[in-house]
Amino acid sequence: MRRKNIKTPGSDSKETQLLRDSGSNNREMALAALTEMAEALTLPLRQGVLTGDILDGIFEVIQLDSNASSEFPLDFLAPGTEREHVAFTLPNHGYIPERHIEGDYVMVPTYPVGNAIDWNLRYARDARWDVVNRAIEVMRSGFTKKMNDDCWQTLITAGFDRNIVVFDSSALAGQFTKRLVSLMKTVMRRNGGGNSTSNNRGTLTDLYVSPEAVEDVRNWNVDQIDETTRREIFIAPGDVALTRLFGVNLHDIDELGEGQEYNNYYLNTLGGSVASADVEIVVGLDLAKNDSFVLPMREPITIFPDDVLHRQQRAGFYGWAEHGCAVLDNRRILLGSL
Repeated sequence: MRRKNIKTPGSDSKETQLLRDSGSNNREMALAALTEMAEALTLPLRQGVLTGDILDGIFEVIQLDSNASSEFPLDFLAPGTEREHVAFTLPNHGYIPERHIEGDYVMVPTYPVGNAIDWNLRYARDARWDVVNRAIEVMRSGFTKKMNDDCWQTLITAGFDRNIVVFDSSALAGQFTKRLVSLMKTVMRRNGGGNSTSNNRGTLTDLYVSPEAVEDVRNWNVDQIDETTRREIFIAPGDVALTRLFGVNLHDIDELGEGQEYNNYYLNTLGGSVASADVEIVVGLDLAKNDSFVLPMREPITIFPDDVLHRQQRAGFYGWAEHGCAVLDNRRILLGSL
């Protein structure tokens, strides 16, 4: 994803003068300038975090009021009970049996996260917007990284809790195959509840894999795909060589793959396992219905000037946000291995 840079003002602009004032030897003037800059940067920083993530629209961001409860109702049709909710054959005499249902709910805790950045005052006095611009990008990426890790660890933990890992027994270690996608589609359907006519049954819509897995697709031989498709993959530009397979959207993220952090989180932190010869996981999601992955946001990112750095001849910002993330129905996620 292309990074959004903060626009660099001209040398005689109001913003440049504001930056110079933030490096003033007059502490009050410097703090006032930093306060104005913090107010101006809060909105683009919020937007940059939300558009720079690798969640790719997985989680629904729900803005909560300060006093609102982060309570989410659960479907009373719990996993494994779908076949119990059927109609009755009525006798000639008698009444329709009663069936009481009661929904449950889950409280998703929100928690504060914070970040800070600072720079030397001489950069401000020299109006070095390139340095300040880079500092703001680093601060933004810190918030983005935290949100990515929290939500992806929640996803992988929910998949681990299902205790289902799909693999292609005929594939080589680390090899991404069409059969793995087919198997995951079938397992997601079989374990998603309902029947063949259900409107809200589970279906595999998106598959998240490592860059190495996508490269396997580019190297599929003629025994796997026809020559016409192989040519289309070969001449396709950039990362759009193949975006769909059997109606499933493919996404490659750097954090998946052998030895990478999300793969290590599953294997080492959670103690998950893969097939004997496999080395990495893939994550399949059902995004057909936006009813499971939630990201309650109690307080968006707010930026403040750091008023204790002037004595050290530095200037900077700090900020915080409060959010949480949850998977309300783990039938919407399925893990595979290759």
